[in-house]
Amino acid sequence: MLKAKKSKKEMNLNQIQNVYFIGIGGIGMSALARYFKYIGKQVSGYDKTPSMLTSELIESGIDIHFEDNISLIPGDYNVENTLVIFTPAVPASHSEWNYFIERNYEIKKRAEVLGIITKDTFSFAVAGTHGKTTTSSILGHILFESGADVTAFVGGIVENYNSNLIGTGKTVTVVEADEFDRSFLHLHPDIACVTSMDADHLDIYGTSDAIEDSFREFASKVEDKNNLFITKELPLEGVQCAINEDAVYKAYNVRIEDGSYVFDVQTPSEIIKDLHFGLPGKHNLMNGLMAIAMAKTYGTPTESIAKAIASFRGIRRRFSYQIKSDKLVYIDDYAHHPTEINAVHQAVRELYPGKKVLAIFQPHLFSRTKDFVDGFAESLSKFDEVFLMDIYPARELPMEGVTSEWLLGKMTNSNKKIVAKNDLLAQIKANDAPIIVTIGAGDIGEMVPSIKQMLNENI
Repeated sequence: MLKAKKSKKEMNLNQIQNVYFIGIGGIGMSALARYFKYIGKQVSGYDKTPSMLTSELIESGIDIHFEDNISLIPGDYNVENTLVIFTPAVPASHSEWNYFIERNYEIKKRAEVLGIITKDTFSFAVAGTHGKTTTSSILGHILFESGADVTAFVGGIVENYNSNLIGTGKTVTVVEADEFDRSFLHLHPDIACVTSMDADHLDIYGTSDAIEDSFREFASKVEDKNNLFITKELPLEGVQCAINEDAVYKAYNVRIEDGSYVFDVQTPSEIIKDLHFGLPGKHNLMNGLMAIAMAKTYGTPTESIAKAIASFRGIRRRFSYQIKSDKLVYIDDYAHHPTEINAVHQAVRELYPGKKVLAIFQPHLFSRTKDFVDGFAESLSKFDEVFLMDIYPARELPMEGVTSEWLLGKMTNSNKKIVAKNDLLAQIKANDAPIIVTIGAGDIGEMVPSIKQMLNENI
């Protein structure tokens, strides 16, 4: 096994008694909240709106409020004993944010805190425009199941654990290396991978070249290039992984048996036969291969890898089956980029050839819709029918001319329409498609339980 690196002098988390989150309901923030709660810190925070995630955190004993009000900050959270963690989505006018700034509290971004937590552990970092959450979840599951002393912070709720935190180990960490706001440059990876480098977050970077430069800077943080894993098409120096192509790590002899992938993997030292993997789509097969390559490099036994890959059940909102019957299949997916929507389409067609597929898409961010409108139109047009919802703004204000109607007009599929949120259930109920997919990173995820309930009542 590879050894953990020595720590560098930085903020000492042991001196912190309280951790306060501004934006605690975010998927990455909530994983950190769970972690600090587990290690004995007093944790509380603010979020703009209640959600399933905030409900789960409240049930675990974390105090959360949904009003920007400094009087709701616990009175014993003083400058000496409190760490404040914030999301970049918080507006500059936020009262609580300004309260902490004016009083010189220790304030850090989530990525900076992950950098501090991981700097004196053996750290795995999973980077890429797409695939981070799935790859890091599979890797965390493999390491945990093999007995490694691991904590994995992931950007999704892993079905095996019903949590976005896997394990509570102290010597090994797995983190998503998020390119948003160049956050991943705070990390100290020993082993890393880059799954993809598509243009995204152009509101931050401006150009696709700037995004690539940032990924190269991240890749340069891995000192031994034998510990950096990449897909073949990426312009980086590292260990190549591929499906049905020559590479250092190659998945091949891929077939589908009982709705799952079965495949072989060639590694530098052996051939692993007949691995079983339940996540659909070629993109997920690549995510699994990346996780296998990193685990093998770390020294995880082949038998442990095979067993864990077979038992991995997926991630909430990543091609997540809500209903799977002979009459109806309902799948929910977090996809919010044309490449990800194409991956959902490929997986659905592979599993359900010849069947009508209804896609319900909620665009996420005005800037992303503007930057990739033609890509969205092309990817959505591949489905048999499309319900398009209004754009979910998240951290943004509206942009003139950037609307769902504009996107709809660019789609070549004639079987398409705008559907208002309050009319969605009725429109789905009246539809005859045997395969239904909800897609998007906005609050469409909050509607999944009611959609599922309505469909179950009408099967």
